Amino acid sequence: MKTILAPIDFSDASEAVIKEAATFARAFDARVVLLTVVQPPVPITEYAAMIDSAQFVAASERHAAEQLEVIERNLRNDFVLVESVRETGSPVPIIVKTAQEWDADYIVMGSHGHTAFYDLIVGSTTHGVLNRAKCPVVIVPPAQAKARPRQHEKHVATV
Repeated sequence: MKTILAPIDFSDASEAVIKEAATFARAFDARVVLLTVVQPPVPITEYAAMIDSAQFVAASERHAAEQLEVIERNLRNDFVLVESVRETGSPVPIIVKTAQEWDADYIVMGSHGHTAFYDLIVGSTTHGVLNRAKCPVVIVPPAQAKARPRQHEKHVATV
């Protein structure tokens, strides 16, 4: 059976990733493995000591479990074989390791569409996975902003 790993972070991009992974699963008679990685807070100021990291991670893990349960149920209702994995740590190595452990045939993940400057400073999870993955990586682009409806000009009839 083919396996499609779908790393999600519950952002706006996640919905498109889940949809694309489900499409692949149906096309290849495969299962979807949803992966979410909880990142512990990184202390960047002297006030970081005031945050209880363990409590933050535990709350994040509970939230992730609840979200994954809902997504799994929806996928199963759509007849998609699905499993989920929750991990804590740095996303890139965990995604790559999970893909290897589950013998993933594909990784389907989102691109948040950050600027090059943001990716330079913060790093790009997608870029890191692309450089390290042993299987094909399918990138789901960010949703395009909906075009604003055109303002209709008001025409005044003159008599």
